[in-house]
Amino acid sequence: MLSTLDTTCPYCGEPITLFVDASAGDQTYIEDCTVCCRPMTVIVHVDAEGDADVRVQSESDI
Repeated sequence: MLSTLDTTCPYCGEPITLFVDASAGDQTYIEDCTVCCRPMTVIVHVDAEGDADVRVQSESDI
């Protein structure tokens, strides 16, 4: 069950779309920005209804 979620890169500020597997539950992983290629931390939270919410952070935000 892949969902597409729109967010903004914490480095370049460009809008990006992430593909998230909400069936995996809450997760944290590293993914490169599709625009500037810098690695960002992706934090996914899945609520009780199965809806995913995504937050991205740069290395300096951690």
